[in-house]
Amino acid sequence: MYYNKDCDINFLKKKIVTIIGYGSQGHAHAKNLKDSGINVNVCLKKNSKNIDNARNYGIKVIEINEAVKISDVLIILIPDEDQRDLYYNFIHDYYDKGKTLIFAHGFNIHYKQIIPRSDLNIILIAPKAPGHTVRSTFVDKYGVPSLIAIYQDYNKNSLNLALSYCKCLGSGNVGIFLTTFKEETETDLFGEQAVLCGGVSSLIISGFETLVEAGYSPEISYFECLHELKLIVDLIYEGGIKLMRFSISNTAEFGDYYIFENFYYNLFKIKMKKIIKNIQNGNFSKEFILDKKANFLKLNLLRNNFSNHLIEIVGDKIRKMFKFKTKIIN
Repeated sequence: MYYNKDCDINFLKKKIVTIIGYGSQGHAHAKNLKDSGINVNVCLKKNSKNIDNARNYGIKVIEINEAVKISDVLIILIPDEDQRDLYYNFIHDYYDKGKTLIFAHGFNIHYKQIIPRSDLNIILIAPKAPGHTVRSTFVDKYGVPSLIAIYQDYNKNSLNLALSYCKCLGSGNVGIFLTTFKEETETDLFGEQAVLCGGVSSLIISGFETLVEAGYSPEISYFECLHELKLIVDLIYEGGIKLMRFSISNTAEFGDYYIFENFYYNLFKIKMKKIIKNIQNGNFSKEFILDKKANFLKLNLLRNNFSNHLIEIVGDKIRKMFKFKTKIIN
C-alpha cells in the first residue's frame, strides 16, 4: 500500500501528458491532473461533443498524431474494444522509445490484443470508482483508492511515475494498491459478471419474474426485488455485510442465513468457479472481441430485448413517484 508520502509529483511535472478520451474517466483524470499542476492535454475526435468542455476548463485539445509526437505519457481512456486499432494505427510505429503508455484496465494487454513494443513503459492505473466520483472526491480534497501495475519498465522508473500520477488523481490521500495486469483484468471481469452486474441483474430479474409468475403484482414485485436493494447495498457499502445484518429485522437476518446455507451458497460457488475459469482461459474475451467484429450484433440484440422487459416498463412508472438526486461534478 502506498500513500502521498511515497509519491513525488515531480516525476510527472517534468512530463507532457496527454489523455486520449474525455468520457467518464477521461474528464476526471484530465481535470484532476490540471488542478495538480501537470502539463496535460486531451486527444479527441474532431467532432467530439467534449471539445468545448475541455477547452472551457483550460485544457488544450490536440489530435492523435500530435499527441503521439509531443507526449511523454499517453493515457488510453477509450473503450476496450477501440484500443487495439488506436494502438496499431497511431502509436506502435510512431511513439518514441522510452515513453510511457498508461491503461486504466488491463484487458487488451493481458489478452494480447495489444502486444506493445519492448522499449516502452507500460503501466496500469485504475481508480476504483466511476469518473464523476474520482472528480468529486478530488474536489472535496479526498480521493478514491487506485490500483497500479507495471507490465514493462523500460526506464526503470515506472513505479515512481505511477505513484506520481495517482497522487495527482487524489488516490494518495486514501491508498494505492500494487497489483498485476492479470489480477486486475481477471478480478475486474469476474466482479462485473458474477456479482456487480451479471450477478445482481440476474438475481433481480429472476426474483421479479418468480413473484409475477406466482401471481403477485408487478409493482409489488418491483419494490421487493429491485427498489429496496439500494437500502441494503448502502448498509453493506457503509459497514460491510455485518452492519447490514445488524440493521435488518431478526426475521430478515434469519432468512439471510437460512437461504445462504440451504439454497444459494453452494450453487453460486459452482457457477462462479465456471465464470472465473471462462475468464482465465480467455473464452469470454474471445466472444467479446468476435461480437465487436460483428458490430456488436449480439450485444445490441440483448440490449433491445432487456430494455423491453416488464421490469423496465414497471420501473419507469414507479420511479416517477420518487425524486432522485445524483451528485456529479464535471
